[in-house]
Amino acid sequence: MKIFDSIFLALHGIIANKLRSSLTMLGIVIGVAAVIALMSIGQGAQTFITQQIQGIGTNLIMVFPGQASNQGVRSGAGSASLTMEDAAALNDPIFAPDVAMVAPSSQSQESIVVGSVNTRSPILGVTPDYQFVRNWNVSSGEFFLPSHVDARSLVAVLGSSVAETLFGGTDPVDQFISIRRIKFRVIGVLGAKGGSGRGNSDDVVMIPLTTLQTRLSRNFGSGGATRVSDINVTVLTPDKIEDAKMQISEILRERHRVAPGEEDFTVLSQEDMLATLSSVTMVMTIFLGAIAGISLLVGGIGIMNIMLVTVTERTREIGIRKSVGAKSRDIMFQFLVESAALSFTGAIIGYLLGLLASNLINGANLNGVVLRTTVTPFISFLAFGVAVAIGLFFGIYPARRAAKMDPIEALRYE
Repeated sequence: MKIFDSIFLALHGIIANKLRSSLTMLGIVIGVAAVIALMSIGQGAQTFITQQIQGIGTNLIMVFPGQASNQGVRSGAGSASLTMEDAAALNDPIFAPDVAMVAPSSQSQESIVVGSVNTRSPILGVTPDYQFVRNWNVSSGEFFLPSHVDARSLVAVLGSSVAETLFGGTDPVDQFISIRRIKFRVIGVLGAKGGSGRGNSDDVVMIPLTTLQTRLSRNFGSGGATRVSDINVTVLTPDKIEDAKMQISEILRERHRVAPGEEDFTVLSQEDMLATLSSVTMVMTIFLGAIAGISLLVGGIGIMNIMLVTVTERTREIGIRKSVGAKSRDIMFQFLVESAALSFTGAIIGYLLGLLASNLINGANLNGVVLRTTVTPFISFLAFGVAVAIGLFFGIYPARRAAKMDPIEALRYE
């Protein structure tokens, strides 16, 4: 018997029982759609995180107080701190020849008031180099000058979302904001970087580091050293990042008088942060895919169940075909084609529904968290491949059962 005849008979059997075939495919449709939609959320989160980390600067190394642990950066003893003097030491071209720029920063959470409008945002105390180290651009006005830091000037640069909240569509440059009843003149507005919820990079107000240290957050360490929240460092070239990390660690170990392995600080590069967060999102993506895969498994069981019913219903037909010369492999091939056709058709419909669901989910706001979805070729191939494989796997047993039927016994079946 020709292969095309088997395919024709298989498709004819599916079309002849439209309702049953549709219900059989439903499990595969739901499973593939769920895999596409849920894995696209995980992949979208990974893509978003990658873009955010790559957007914070080029060849960037960040130094935090406290020692790294499996749970993140934990605070050490009371001496676990970074200071302005540490930042100055890292800018030494002799001991840190691979360091290009150093920008310490401190942070405070404050209420910002303009007239009757009140909002609460992070206040970052920074130096002029922070703009270049952290890859910020100014869309209106200007950034801080060294003179602003030296004079502890009461000036501020607003993130785009804070500017929109406080001033609406009005240009805030040369307007005033109040922080703890202290008037700050706005000298610039930062370009939008994007983000959502607590991870919104545009929800920030920057002021000179010295101004924050003297007016808002008097934070001093031993010997009167001025503490900072973190130190941002750029490296001359990407291939020098590991060398620069070693130089930074050696300088800080000597200044803090700690031995290797007992550091009270953490040195992380963009690659380190990206690897850590990517592993988390990868686990989440796999977990979501596994949950959706249960639907595919149920769909495969449904296909096997219906194919067993089909074999029983068509026992006499199988006997007639065998008696006129059809071989066991022809019978088996016919039922495998039916099973594969059901799973493949269900996979196509599920894929289209999954794409639709992914597009509908994309941009959805859940309590301040904006969902981003990305459907990659890998996700599409995985969903299709697993669906068809499950259809074939669960179709093998019914097909073998049909192929092994004795033609005489099959002809007697009523």
